[in-house]
Amino acid sequence: MDHIVTVQEAVTALAPDLEPTAVELDAIELEMPVILADVDLLDAQILTLDRVPNELDERRLRRARRKALAARVTLANTAAAIAPGVGA
Repeated sequence: MDHIVTVQEAVTALAPDLEPTAVELDAIELEMPVILADVDLLDAQILTLDRVPNELDERRLRRARRKALAARVTLANTAAAIAPGVGA
């Protein structure tokens, strides 16, 4: 019969290494406008799930889509400026 042994020590030994690095935190900070714009878009879409969108809802959706697209374009341009030649 094989005994089941816990591996608690191996799991907790890696705990300090699970924190994000400075580079990862910088990448998250760089992408934060896109994340927030996507959250706004999701909020606008959630508002219209249980009803037919009225004119105000349509405007809110269009504005949120434009904001999300603009944030993505800005991020893409920033990434291209940081790492030239990567997207070419």
